[in-house]
Amino acid sequence: MISLTGELVTLRDLAKTDVDDVFAIVGDPAVTKWLSFDTRTHAQATEMVAGVLERQAHQPRTEYYLAVCAARHGFIGFCRLGLAGVQAGKLGYAIRADVQGRGYATDACRTMLRFAFDRSRLHRVSAAVGPDNAASIAVVRKLGFTHEGRLRDHVHTNGAWRDSELFSLLVNEWERGLGGR
Repeated sequence: MISLTGELVTLRDLAKTDVDDVFAIVGDPAVTKWLSFDTRTHAQATEMVAGVLERQAHQPRTEYYLAVCAARHGFIGFCRLGLAGVQAGKLGYAIRADVQGRGYATDACRTMLRFAFDRSRLHRVSAAVGPDNAASIAVVRKLGFTHEGRLRDHVHTNGAWRDSELFSLLVNEWERGLGGR
């Protein structure tokens, strides 16, 4: 069982009992308008959690899809590190709408990056962010990510194709302190 502690949040493996909390995020159009998938029903959130739990059992793991918990608010989001390629990962995250703007996403991502670079020995972590998602772009920039370019028609969400801005952080940048540590 994974448990990672940040300054503001704790990241932990998802549990079957997290379905309602996951639905509060993936069922909220105010949150999913920024994500790479459409708003989900409770049944779809249940399937999503079941899939995460199944992948948690894989050895070696192909992803770390972790709950983001804050002392004052409990389960507030999730942060995902998908392992892709040679020593590479893809970072994704979502925070419940009512607690956004308090530094939780930045702390969750910083905590996941510490895990990615210091414990998992990754060389590169990338993040694809919607071009209109100013808050998420600010998070990755604060963490020292470099903008690499635009992925055209990268995701189909909310009935339309959307571009993504691609950002990355390399281990040597992290080690030099460019990762906002």
